[in-house]
Amino acid sequence: MPVDVHQHIWPPDLVELLRARTAPPHLDGWTLRLEGEPPYAVDPADHDIGARTRLAVADGLELALVSLSGPLGVEHLPAAEALPLLSAFHDGALALPAPFGVWASACLSEPDPEAVERELRRGCVGLQLPATALLDAAGWHGRAPFLDVLTRLGKPLFVHPGPAPPAPAAPPWWAALVPYQQQLHAAWFAFRAFGRARHPGLRVCFAALAGLAPLHGERLAARGGGRGEVDFDVFYDTSSYGTGAVDALVRAVGIDGVVSGSDRPYAPPVVPDLGADAAVHALRTVNPARLLRGRA
Repeated sequence: MPVDVHQHIWPPDLVELLRARTAPPHLDGWTLRLEGEPPYAVDPADHDIGARTRLAVADGLELALVSLSGPLGVEHLPAAEALPLLSAFHDGALALPAPFGVWASACLSEPDPEAVERELRRGCVGLQLPATALLDAAGWHGRAPFLDVLTRLGKPLFVHPGPAPPAPAAPPWWAALVPYQQQLHAAWFAFRAFGRARHPGLRVCFAALAGLAPLHGERLAARGGGRGEVDFDVFYDTSSYGTGAVDALVRAVGIDGVVSGSDRPYAPPVVPDLGADAAVHALRTVNPARLLRGRA
């Protein structure tokens, strides 16, 4: 049965706290107001626990992992604002019925690795961090205490887009196509350059195909960054990408690699209809279980 690693549900207590705020992230009825994006009309059915549970069951999901959406910016808020929101999310999400599981989130303004460990021991499958916190060497170094907890407990990291900067006059799709992808692109290269050596055993899943960063392998090699290294503990959530991007990424992250016994997936493989024999072969045999389905 399939696993979906990337879904979002706002528990009722989190919704009420977001409505009580007067500054972003603020929920005005069902209109979401964020600092860097136009007002967004939220569909209440997306956060109806009963409806979402029925949908997950109808989809045949064995497990659907819910995370606090990084673009809300909760993790970056001052602790006095962030902690009640994080608590409402964790408590509500951990109470969701099967097949839901939960990614933990962390306050970044006053980091507390022990608080993250408590949420992991309560049942969270791993930790989500916004890509905005992992853009460079300083970001990966600064989050090392969280990542050490994950490594010690054998839990994975999920890298999700973070808040988008203001973009006056930008079309509604701008944030999802430009800053989100730029953040993931930078976080993927920063992990390769600075994070992996410090955390050799850490499993990492990048949302949205890591902003397609792996497709720049040829340019990386041309600029002296090496080529051909396949990291079997890095995974990719497909998000809203289709067969064209999935096909290309499969080839970039594994078609020339070798199946390794160190490949320890935390979700079974989801094989989309790529329509290309070579890509399907790569996904099934060369690069097993590292391309993961995400609805968001």
